[in-house]
Amino acid sequence: MFSKRLRALRMKRKYTQQIMASLLQVSLNTYQKYEQAERSPSLGCLVRMADILNVPTDYLLCRDDFLISLGVSVDVSLACPPRRPKSRKNQ
Repeated sequence: MFSKRLRALRMKRKYTQQIMASLLQVSLNTYQKYEQAERSPSLGCLVRMADILNVPTDYLLCRDDFLISLGVSVDVSLACPPRRPKSRKNQ
């Protein structure tokens, strides 16, 4: 389910896999394996994904029941407008 959410959020934000890989500072192949559920990201990479996609890590990890128990909306499609990737000039 993580891989499906990651892909859906990336596509909603109109990011290519290459853009995500660059923002996460991983190879394109590594990122593709995250979306294909062939590899799991490190904790640090997971946090960066959540920051880039502007969602809680719990949402990426499919912990909807936990979020609801805290009173947090899991409808991220309405709550989180897309971010623009930072250009390399600003980094």
